[in-house]
Amino acid sequence: MIQVYCKNTGTSKSFVEGTSLLEMLSEFDFERPYPIVSAKVNNVSEGLKYRVYNCKDVEFLTYQSYAGRSAYCRALVMLLGKAVKDVIPGATVSVRRPISKGFYCSLKKKDGGPTTPEDVKAIVGRMREIVDAASPFYRHEVRTEDAIKLFTNLGYDDRVDLLETCDDIYITYYTLEGTPDYFYDALVPDAGYLKVWDLIPYKGGMLLRVPDRHDPDNLAPFKEEPKTFEVLRESVRWNEIMDLNSVGDVNKACLRGEASDLIQVSEALQDKKLVQIAEDITTRCRAEENPVKVVLITGPSSSGKSTVCKKLSVQLKACGLRPVFFSTDDYFVNRLDTPRLPDGSFDFDGFDTVDHALLEKDVVKLLAGETVSLPEYNFVTGLREYNGKNVKLEKDSVLMIEGIHALNPGLIPSVDPLCQYRIFINTITSISLDDHNCIPTSDNRLLRRIIRDYNKGAFTARQTISNWPNVRRAESKWIYPYVETADVLYNSAYLIEFAVLRTHAEAVLATVPKNCPEYGEAHRLLKFLHYYVPVSSKEIPSTSLLRDFVG
Repeated sequence: MIQVYCKNTGTSKSFVEGTSLLEMLSEFDFERPYPIVSAKVNNVSEGLKYRVYNCKDVEFLTYQSYAGRSAYCRALVMLLGKAVKDVIPGATVSVRRPISKGFYCSLKKKDGGPTTPEDVKAIVGRMREIVDAASPFYRHEVRTEDAIKLFTNLGYDDRVDLLETCDDIYITYYTLEGTPDYFYDALVPDAGYLKVWDLIPYKGGMLLRVPDRHDPDNLAPFKEEPKTFEVLRESVRWNEIMDLNSVGDVNKACLRGEASDLIQVSEALQDKKLVQIAEDITTRCRAEENPVKVVLITGPSSSGKSTVCKKLSVQLKACGLRPVFFSTDDYFVNRLDTPRLPDGSFDFDGFDTVDHALLEKDVVKLLAGETVSLPEYNFVTGLREYNGKNVKLEKDSVLMIEGIHALNPGLIPSVDPLCQYRIFINTITSISLDDHNCIPTSDNRLLRRIIRDYNKGAFTARQTISNWPNVRRAESKWIYPYVETADVLYNSAYLIEFAVLRTHAEAVLATVPKNCPEYGEAHRLLKFLHYYVPVSSKEIPSTSLLRDFVG
């Protein structure tokens, strides 16, 4: 017999060795507002079919947890792939990335034809048949070379390329009604768990809609994101031009010695975009009607705002403008006046953390041609200081304001919106592990932040991971609502970035203790990074945005 401690109840029970988590679940009585879809065993995410052979700590999870959502959505993607295979012979589906509160998918038909409403209707019908039958997902552990042979015979080149470039001896794959597919982590036990979803035609492809993370009994509300989609489309187009459609393609290019070329291309694409933005700002600054006077720049944590602002300033100077720059951070209220969260801690991300009344007053003065003494916030003392930083806008000057609240319309409401140019910086990862395993949207920024915090001695990897949910909640509330109001979106993600981050992140993530809740996320990130062929950061130019994070 083994002892299993359930974190949901705070109690232990004895079980026969080899009992599955699903079999154990009925023995623990706790409130379940939503169905249990997965679990964590010793802080590591596992499927409910996982069998326990030693004493363990177990936490059962609903869709509201990150691990639960991931297991549900992976199973939903496998269900979609199976349905496509059954109703459109020879067709394949690629899951690009989360967007519009769902997953954008592109359907590639054997005849090269477009995705039609009839195609989507047929796929949905087959998906619902499989759900109604509660067909099980079966997990198979095999030698990697055998899995490669299997996927080669099926024509799944993306899976083959990925597995050929990782060094695992054994891997797991899944089958649904006899159809195999590869996923890098656990799924729900059977298709009957997938009660809430939808599939609709969307921008030449399909949108796989998923449950609301806060209310899993209902779909997440659809949100149109045309500008974000165009950035994704542009990135995917460049990937296709370079014939790099999956991580396996990138890995093979690196193994051929092409990493340096890929880095140079990534840098060139980002610089080219900055030149285009600078030229657009310059044209609008010199327009006779409603000339731009203020450039507002925002983005979520670790998107690279500071470096983008510096590079953009250089490009604006090259266009004949004289940028004057400050950050909304310098207008933070004094530490003791900072609003607090319900738990009593300081709310450093809220809008009222910034003295926006004073900021607006100074902006109005600057635009009127007055000299203004700008404050500088001392993060050590928690005080706003005046150290003689006096600025005045001259002819051909443009005011640049950077900060998480820069696009909030309440920041400078008295300044005509037609005289503002808004830039949103984000990391939109366009490449996937393979056709059915897209990269989580925030992993890029989380890894950047873990490495930077650790290198600067600011926070341990455990502390950064622990605080990340708070960061994400603040971004959802204060930053992302304004992304589609931007004049331009700048994508700071690099095609080869994860390969570079791996060389820095592995040692840092290994410092997270196994006996803490944050270990599960560290373990997941390490497992995820393992799929990338490492690339030395020595290849990264000194002026690169990535230097902010890897040093």
